Amino acid sequence: MPPDSVVSPLQLDPDLTVLAENDLATALSENELKELAEKKEKPATPLKDSLRRLRRDKRAMASIGVIGFLVLLAIFGPFIYQHIGGPYDSALNGTISPQVYHSYYHQELDRQDEGPSAQYWLGTDDLGRDLVLAGFHGGWIDQVLARFTDIIFAFPGLLFIILVAGIFGAWADTHLSGIPIIGANGNARLLLVSLALAFVAWPLMARYVRGQTLQLKEQQFIEAARTAGTSDTRIILRHIVPNLFSIVVVAATLNMVNTIVAEAGISLLGLGVQTPGSSIGLMISQAQN
Repeated sequence: MPPDSVVSPLQLDPDLTVLAENDLATALSENELKELAEKKEKPATPLKDSLRRLRRDKRAMASIGVIGFLVLLAIFGPFIYQHIGGPYDSALNGTISPQVYHSYYHQELDRQDEGPSAQYWLGTDDLGRDLVLAGFHGGWIDQVLARFTDIIFAFPGLLFIILVAGIFGAWADTHLSGIPIIGANGNARLLLVSLALAFVAWPLMARYVRGQTLQLKEQQFIEAARTAGTSDTRIILRHIVPNLFSIVVVAATLNMVNTIVAEAGISLLGLGVQTPGSSIGLMISQAQN
């Protein structure tokens, strides 16, 4: 054997050759499996990517947990609260159970405007009702819509709601009170005020969405989708709408506070929710009287 030639360890020991071949076969099979798995894996959509990032954000998940708890409390709280406490003797109604006196529509006229007690945790209103339950309860189309939103912005929102509630309030009491759950128990005007609030609030949301859409339609991935022959409907549903989801959620959350305050102000003036319905503004008005 020439002195300059290099002898591989595999040539000296045949067992090493067998082991190397087995390792190579195993490595190839693992790589092939990974390639197959990657081929089967679909690309993440914008919605899935947003949800993945949301799950990794501990503060966001904690906030969602708190909001979810409050939503569940608002839904199931009244039913749980009606089973807390024991029966007590009423001067006008005799012995009554917590299911009765914890109902917001039950009136104890001998216990009007009371302070907090074992039976009524937050006291009673002027009709002797439990206040805890009250708290639970691009083209021409684009230009036309943009100009229409400008017209709506020109109207003072609160004044418009007051006019609608004042003019159509009696009509709502007559025609909307027959709607189950929504219009019953003095909430007919709440439905009217809610529609007026939606009419006043939607232009701001429309302006947010329009601005974001105009930015998205100029992005490279939209141009790539158009070049590939993707239809406008599919581009809107697959690319535009998922990217608008976050801004709509944020804007709706911020507008919710203003909507609650506006409804409370209308009810405080006596144009919103009527007795026996419940509203923060109505409760403040009754407390002042």
